Amino acid sequence: MDSEPQPLPTPPSAVEAGEMDRSTGRPAHTPRAARRGDRLGRPGALPPAPGRPIFAVLPTTLALLLGVVSWQVAVDGPLLGIDPAVRDAVRHLRRSLHSALLNHLGVALADLGGGVPAVPVLLGCAGLATWLARRGGRPRWWTPVPVAAVAAALIPLLVVPAKAWFARPGPFGVPLAPGQWGWYPSGHTATSAIAYGTAALLLARVLPAWRARQVGWVTAAVCLGVGAGLVWSDFHWLLDVVASWCLSGLLLLALHRMLPRLLPETDA
Repeated sequence: MDSEPQPLPTPPSAVEAGEMDRSTGRPAHTPRAARRGDRLGRPGALPPAPGRPIFAVLPTTLALLLGVVSWQVAVDGPLLGIDPAVRDAVRHLRRSLHSALLNHLGVALADLGGGVPAVPVLLGCAGLATWLARRGGRPRWWTPVPVAAVAAALIPLLVVPAKAWFARPGPFGVPLAPGQWGWYPSGHTATSAIAYGTAALLLARVLPAWRARQVGWVTAAVCLGVGAGLVWSDFHWLLDVVASWCLSGLLLLALHRMLPRLLPETDA
């Protein structure tokens, strides 16, 4: 007589199948089915997904660079040798080109970092962002205007005391007059970066993604142009500009993190 059919073996579970490594025969350290996400209730892998570390690395880098440059300015350190080298190279290039158009362009770009037009542009963009947010039914549509006002007020509060404390002479090497502010950090650079950067971040919350990217690229080009114009026209040392970019970048990164809560898309 034929023997009774034997039951088919039960296939191993996903965890049991992953307990032995196929290449070594040893138990796997992290079976895929047993891995937990980086937060409870969220699938994912450890360490966190790529892209998040930039919010830790970039602020740290900006703060470190700002601290090093400020320390060198305070102690008249060797790093400041970069500034006269760049100044002399720019002067040599300016004389060799002998272009009135480039010289006027440099001054015009530097002037974009003045309180006028930077602050009016900031307030105008805040008003536009407020109108778009209200039209889109945002719960806190009124937020952009006070954010812009705070950003505009922070510029002199941060820059003027630093200028008075460091009291750094400008690229022409003329000693400061009594009561005169110094050149470090660059006020025009900080004004342009904070004002135009804040305006771009506010608009990015209410514009389509492709339009927000365009605004961001234009803003970055304008801010770089202001710094280049200041150095080209002998209005500032290079490190004055770099320090203001670092300071402004820290403020803008903080605002970027806060804006989703200040101007949410929907009610929480």
